Amino acid sequence: MGNHAFSSRDFARDVSAAKRATADGPVFITDRGRPAFAFLKIEDYFRLAGQAEMSLLGTMDGIPGGGSMEFDPPRLKVTL
Repeated sequence: MGNHAFSSRDFARDVSAAKRATADGPVFITDRGRPAFAFLKIEDYFRLAGQAEMSLLGTMDGIPGGGSMEFDPPRLKVTL
């Protein structure tokens, strides 16, 4: 497991590089040379938090007020 650090400026300039670096472990974002944030893959976050990875349905169920929404999409008429 690697240890990567990006300054706030470098992180803002190249987020993709920070994303790639998370393959080796957490990426620390520094502010004035001191660690300020940790950037990590969602799987690592869930493991650290002791939670199972949420499904899309589980995430949608967690949206406040989402249970009272009605969704009745129009039917698509397809002719072959």
